[in-house]
Amino acid sequence: MKKLILKPGREKSLQRRHPWVFSGAIARVDGDPLSGDTLELRSSTGGFLGWGAWSPQSQISARLWDTHERTVVDDAFFRARVEAAVTRRAHLLAGEPREAIRLVHGESDGLPGVTIDRFADWIVVQLTSAGAWRWRDAIVEAVREVTGLEKVFERSDGEVLTLEGLEPRIGPVTPEVEPPERIAIEEAGLVFGVDVRHGHKTGFYLDQRDNRALVRDLATDREVLDCFSYTGGFALNALAGGAASVTAVDASGEALAQLRDHARDNALADDRLSTLEGDVFQALRRFRDQNRKFDLIVLDPPKFAPTQAMAERAARGYKDINLWAMKLLKPDGVLFTFSCSGGVNRGLFQQIVAGAAIDAGVEAYVLHHMTAAADHPVTLTFPEGEYLKGLMLATDR
Repeated sequence: MKKLILKPGREKSLQRRHPWVFSGAIARVDGDPLSGDTLELRSSTGGFLGWGAWSPQSQISARLWDTHERTVVDDAFFRARVEAAVTRRAHLLAGEPREAIRLVHGESDGLPGVTIDRFADWIVVQLTSAGAWRWRDAIVEAVREVTGLEKVFERSDGEVLTLEGLEPRIGPVTPEVEPPERIAIEEAGLVFGVDVRHGHKTGFYLDQRDNRALVRDLATDREVLDCFSYTGGFALNALAGGAASVTAVDASGEALAQLRDHARDNALADDRLSTLEGDVFQALRRFRDQNRKFDLIVLDPPKFAPTQAMAERAARGYKDINLWAMKLLKPDGVLFTFSCSGGVNRGLFQQIVAGAAIDAGVEAYVLHHMTAAADHPVTLTFPEGEYLKGLMLATDR
């Protein structure tokens, strides 16, 4: 049996059910395992700690599958885990439409490196760990069985694959069944077209569902600035909520074209909407120079810091955009500011935004703490799962 033996005193995190084993905690590995193989995880004294997937090229050298010694990690194991995750969401979102929903959320559903989203009659699977890749066929078959949906698209891409020593893999699981250019979904009465092949993440930011609803509730008669707008999740909700105007800024002309398509599809393509292609940092400074002011500003930037090692550089970016946004906010205005960087925890993010407020010469008040929607659960033993942090702020000068 292939085994991973920890150094003395390094078993505590596994005993507390944290799912990661870092390379520095390992005393030795017995049995010459291949990438993705299942290992017994044992303490320095030989005590059983769990079953984990081996990832020799990553600093996270093993990811925990289970802590029960009698567990067998096989096809049936993944079938049971996927079924439990889907059932959990049926209880969480009872009575709500579930055509656009996260079905499996990695470590927090007991499946490290596995993300599974549903868009209408398509399933999108994203596998970002060596163990998930090893069990790809079992995972795909499990989600088909549990959901009854046959059309599966794989979006195993992103910079995290480099850390695992894996190559991107994008395409339909059944090659002859291609997804449409846009998969139509509905959220809160709005229709969006999801590009599962080229879109960000798995094609759509499902995690911001609840926060988009908050923006809609507060947008009435307000002049709204939506930064890093992508295909218009926040912008369209602001328009649907009765915003006086919405200015959407994004570096991608293609994303803005999709935003305008979405506006037309929802009968919201009127003179209240304007789009600006360009760098958000520069746009904010230009608005300052033009003395433009807004009642409601949304900052939803891409991931600035995938790991803690990049947190310092990311902090500068977060501070800059928040500082300029606060300078552009009207009295009685509201700022929605987010970070999806795993390397920046909630405490650090709030500290960065507080520094931006000081430099902007304003007093900022937290009206609401925001996080991902309920289909993105976070286990108490894995706080890193709370990657999306948001603050709803008011300011006084």
